Amino acid sequence: MPQTEERAGGEIRIAAIDIGSNSIRQIIADVSPVGSIRVVDEMKAAPRLGAGIDTTGKLSEVSIQNAIAALARMAALARHQGARRIEVVATSAVRDASNGKVFIDLVRRETGLHVRVLHGEDEARLSFRSALAHFELAAGRAVIMDIGGGSLELALSADGLVERLISLPLGTIRMTEQFLGEGDPRRALRRLRKHVRRELSEHVAAKHWRGAQLICSGGTFTNLAGIYLARRGMESARTVHGTVVPRVELEHIVDVLNDMSPSERQGVPGLSDARADIIVAGLAIAAEVVARIEARDVVVSAYGIREGILLEAARVTATSADTGTARTRSVRELAERSHYEEPHSKHVQKLALQIFDAIGTRLGCVPDDRNLLADAALLHDIGYHINYDKHHKHSYHLIQHAELLGMSPVEQIAVANIARYHRGAPPKRRHANFGALDPALRETIRKLSAILRVADGFDRGHSGSIDAVKVRWTQRALRLTAIPHPRAGSLRLDLWGASRKSALLSEVAGVLVEVVSPDGTVLTAADDDGRPD
Repeated sequence: MPQTEERAGGEIRIAAIDIGSNSIRQIIADVSPVGSIRVVDEMKAAPRLGAGIDTTGKLSEVSIQNAIAALARMAALARHQGARRIEVVATSAVRDASNGKVFIDLVRRETGLHVRVLHGEDEARLSFRSALAHFELAAGRAVIMDIGGGSLELALSADGLVERLISLPLGTIRMTEQFLGEGDPRRALRRLRKHVRRELSEHVAAKHWRGAQLICSGGTFTNLAGIYLARRGMESARTVHGTVVPRVELEHIVDVLNDMSPSERQGVPGLSDARADIIVAGLAIAAEVVARIEARDVVVSAYGIREGILLEAARVTATSADTGTARTRSVRELAERSHYEEPHSKHVQKLALQIFDAIGTRLGCVPDDRNLLADAALLHDIGYHINYDKHHKHSYHLIQHAELLGMSPVEQIAVANIARYHRGAPPKRRHANFGALDPALRETIRKLSAILRVADGFDRGHSGSIDAVKVRWTQRALRLTAIPHPRAGSLRLDLWGASRKSALLSEVAGVLVEVVSPDGTVLTAADDDGRPD
């Protein structure tokens, strides 16, 4: 194999191929010395090497030939893309099959690829390594779960250090073949879950891991996230990475899918057709792990064993990610790429947060909403990069499709919508981007966009003339008094801008919003003279 080639900035281009029991996945990426991964290309195939192994003990000839064909394509792609190292690993199916070595020799002869068979604990370690690079695991306890076609891997960590690695023969294909497909589906599911529960009770000491953060990787979970987001009206989410699925939603999705046939599941939004027959087993296994450690929810990672292989091959020691720092950096970089007007955007952000801090709790907002508002305020005008006309809608699309690290899909869609509604018509159920969303998310967007509209109005002239806003909420009105900058000129345009955009805030607050000038003059939305925004 050729030696690793170093690229600009010390990056190394590596291809990682994971031969799983259900699918074979390849990722080609440039890995930096600090562990950042820039994906160049990807490829996937689903030969289902693990099908029938529990019965025959062997990889079938059909799945072997399909796997060889897929691996030949992947090897060609990796070489075409200039990868100087191609790391190939095989997991449960090849590990358990009596003809696994025959398969490995055939792969080497037909494709030139050298396959390394991983032990279950190795899989768990790679999953942890990947999670450590993408989530904040430096403090507290965490469980990293990866479910493949043949096995379940768990990595248990405390304060960023692995304490235990566990591999159990509880994969999606294996459990589907053993328990599902015949007889009453509900009874079959109960039998499956009882079996999984018994296995977990023998290997996972729940008292040590109760309430741990649960991060999950693999196709079972990316499909779970897709289904969950679709159920909340967010099929358009750019990524499923970071999706938080509550335990109750997981259980509900298991029951709903189990009551369907595999062909009916193929019509479920967010679920891959290729996984329709094995998804119930995967989610049932996950639900039992959640119950065992009494987790409130699962956090979905779009990164798994392949990314762990990349970091290992590049000899990068992963450290716990700081998602807050990554989020701030990626939001700022999006703003800069879009040539945003920095003074205006930061000033609107400052005023919006002043108003939020004064009334957010009373409006029913939660602390995390402050971050949504701050990001939306900084990005609200980036649509200018495309065109001034309808720039609020352009801002929405730019934010929605951007890569914003450290931000969950739900948060990204919220930020996009809050920015979308900083001007123009207020949020309406008939709007395609808004109406299908979860009611609670819609309400959050309404409240935060109401604040952003007024804050943006207070800098209508983009001059920073209004330095601060003093807020007083009485039974009769919400009074927003403008505090001028010492060098400010006329405030007339900014006061008018805030008052004419205050109707939505008045609606969500339930009282009249009064914009008060330094001399005591009061303006309301009713004083709008009809001039365009």
